Amino acid sequence: MTIYLNGQFMLIADAKISVLDRGFMFGDGVYEVIPVYSRKAFRLSSHLQRLQHSLDGIRIPNPHSEAEWMALIAQLIAANQPEDQYLYLHITRGVALRDHAFPNPPVPPTVFMMSNALIHPPAHLLETGVACVTAEDNRWLRCDLKAISLLPNVLLRQAAVEAGCAETLLVREGGFITEGAASNIFMVKNGTLYAPPKDNLMLPGITYDVILELAATHGIPHEVRRITLDEVRHADELLMTSSTREVLPITQLDGKPVGCGKPAAMFTQLYSLYQTFKQEVMRA
Repeated sequence: MTIYLNGQFMLIADAKISVLDRGFMFGDGVYEVIPVYSRKAFRLSSHLQRLQHSLDGIRIPNPHSEAEWMALIAQLIAANQPEDQYLYLHITRGVALRDHAFPNPPVPPTVFMMSNALIHPPAHLLETGVACVTAEDNRWLRCDLKAISLLPNVLLRQAAVEAGCAETLLVREGGFITEGAASNIFMVKNGTLYAPPKDNLMLPGITYDVILELAATHGIPHEVRRITLDEVRHADELLMTSSTREVLPITQLDGKPVGCGKPAAMFTQLYSLYQTFKQEVMRA
């Protein structure tokens, strides 16, 4: 695997960072994940805008212009074998003596990028759907920032793994769903697709945007609003989306069936539309 670290492309085995890096010490940094289809980064400008939002949110100057990022990303894609990849970008505040306050004077940020093969969801999950659990969303109040300090997400996702499930749906005080530990969540009721609103309590997913655009383009009734846990428990369908999982049906929640307990009409339609979009747009 060829990676990029602080101005150089190298094999991942040769990559080294200081133990004083603030990402290692404090989780002081942000990241971005970008899917690549047929060696083309999908919606790269949108991903770089989200990266800029995260950098602005924790006050790290962007180390590169959009054109520079695009050139580096093109090099990284070319240096790795898979036709379909997912890119991981990781930027920290840099290396400094351990102190909670920002380094003064500022230090250069640490910039790391790597590529992995993009593994598409297996056919059996599309046929059966996945099981999920719910848990209290005990994360901080800036979930719109793609911060590398992901310990709450790790623990919430592990709760799903230990329950034999694929994901944890997160419930905020007040009884509404925000998102999954590493995904966005949609609900279907009486033929209408519902999505939680983009705000500081959820990460604005690029695949989330695509699903809502497909719904609008193809006349699927949809609404963006708060979704209560009670509504989720009585949903006709639940869907999970992310850059790596694409669109998956949730057919069991907290040990009980969702709707009819198997993938249903809205999933079938949106999955088909997404695959067509992937072939005609993402790979174009």
